[in-house]
Amino acid sequence: QVQLVESGGGLVQPGGSLRLSCSASGSIFSINVMGWYRQAPGKQRELVAAISTGGRTNYADSVKGRFTISRDNAKNTVYLQLNNLKPDDTAVYYCNAVMVGGREYWGQGTQVTVSS
Repeated sequence: QVQLVESGGGLVQPGGSLRLSCSASGSIFSINVMGWYRQAPGKQRELVAAISTGGRTNYADSVKGRFTISRDNAKNTVYLQLNNLKPDDTAVYYCNAVMVGGREYWGQGTQVTVSS
């Protein structure tokens, strides 16, 4: 079992920045990939960014150059730095962990709202 707790969401103006954090606990030694997904009202959940244990990253085209994912293995925490935010980035952001065997865990989600 893995528990994921997100923090850092909030309301920000267009062009602003936020930093999301996801702290993992439990069977963390079996975590392979960690990532962030988001789901806007009326839309499907989509991958935002992911990072492997070795540091390989993957980003959605819509956030490349604006968002940065990083991982602190010693703290069992993954971060998502969101810069130059746009209203279209408004969504609930979910932390995701994929285990070595393929099982997935999700956090509860944190709301990001971009509005003037």
